[in-house]
This record gives sequence, structure tokens and C-alpha cells, in this order.
Amino acid sequence: MLDITGLCARYGTTQVLFDVDVSVPRKGIVCLLGRNGAGKTTLLDAVMGVRPASAGTIRLDGADVTRWPPHRRASSGIAYVPQGQTTFPQLTVRENLQVVLESCATRRRGAVDDVIDTFPVLATILDRPAGLLSGGQRQQLAMGRALVVDPRILLLDEPTEGIQPSVVQHIARAIVALHADRGVTVLLAEQAVDFALAISDRYAVLDAGRLIEEGSCAEMDVDRLHEALAI
Repeated sequence: MLDITGLCARYGTTQVLFDVDVSVPRKGIVCLLGRNGAGKTTLLDAVMGVRPASAGTIRLDGADVTRWPPHRRASSGIAYVPQGQTTFPQLTVRENLQVVLESCATRRRGAVDDVIDTFPVLATILDRPAGLLSGGQRQQLAMGRALVVDPRILLLDEPTEGIQPSVVQHIARAIVALHADRGVTVLLAEQAVDFALAISDRYAVLDAGRLIEEGSCAEMDVDRLHEALAI
């Protein structure tokens, strides 16, 4: 579904990504691993269009989206959950979901209900301002906002960061269910190696902005990977 070829990206004059190739198969889950500063967030930003690519191509279902603005990529089926549990803090949980739904060109009935089925905790806090939620609740709301638009591919940046273990387990189950039941393709950037590998089909490793390894999760050497990613 997603093919990234020769991707380069910069912050000002500093190059962050160097000729990165990553493929995400349809209905697959690919985890993007790497230390802090390896370029994981920059790659997701480039796929979403919030960080321009300085070279290379990004294709979605064969269409070259490299120069498309973010809103056009979103309309084509890409949804992005950035790092940091991003929500509108002054709006309630219900309003956070509704404002995203109202921005969609086509609004599917039952989309909000499906989000609540995926993250049942949201049903109990629909009228609570997002700014008053715990980190785990905000992360589930952030993911729910992305799912309201019925994406074909979901980009997740460090969804477990700062989240308690019980919520991490629920997020893992939700990602697997979205993949199995709704056929959502997932590109997941993570530092929590065990979490990422447990739910992914394939992996890719970035180091200093370069792809150094990729392959099937079922065939990889976990101990060696932990050693390679050690800080």
C-alpha cells in the first residue's frame, strides 16, 4: 500500500533522512524502530506531508503523493497520530471526535460508536475536557480521532510513550483488532521493541537517518536487535 523510495528530508540545512526505502504491504503492520533522533518521526512527518521530502518518492496505492499537501493525503486515506497524545485540550472527548468527523467530506454513521467500541474507556468520559484526562486516556482519544475518518493506513508515532502498562496492552489489542477486523494498514514508530515486534509483521530499523536493517518479525534475532538499539 505504501512505498517509500530514496526518501531524504531536512530540518533547515541539516539532513535527517538519507535515501530511506520502506515498504508497507496492504493490511500489514510494519514497525519502524530506532533510538531517539534516528529519524522515525521525520519519516512519518514526511509520509503525512507535514515535513517536505527533499528527495525521493512516497507512493500510496501506486499514486505519487510526494508533493501532495497533508489535507489531500488525509482525504486519500492516511491518518496520523503524532507523538505526545495530541488532542484539543479545551474540548470534551465527544467534541474532539465530532470536530474531526465534521471535517470529513463523507461522514459515516456509526464512526464515533466504532471508536468507542475500540476504546471503551471513552464512553465513560465523553463530556470531560481532554485537558483533564490521564495520559493513557488522551492517547486512546488521539487514536480515536484518527480512526473516526476510517483510514486505510494509520501512522502511529510512539503510542506507548509515558503510558501505564495496562493501557499499553489495550492499545496493542486495539491495533491488532483494527488490522484483523477492519483491514487497516499500520506503520508504527516505536522504541518499545517488545511491544512493536509482538504486533507487527515486518520491521525496519533506522540509525542516524539511514535504514540499516529490515525483514520479517518472525525471522529476526530479538537479542541482537535489542543490542543494536541499546542506548
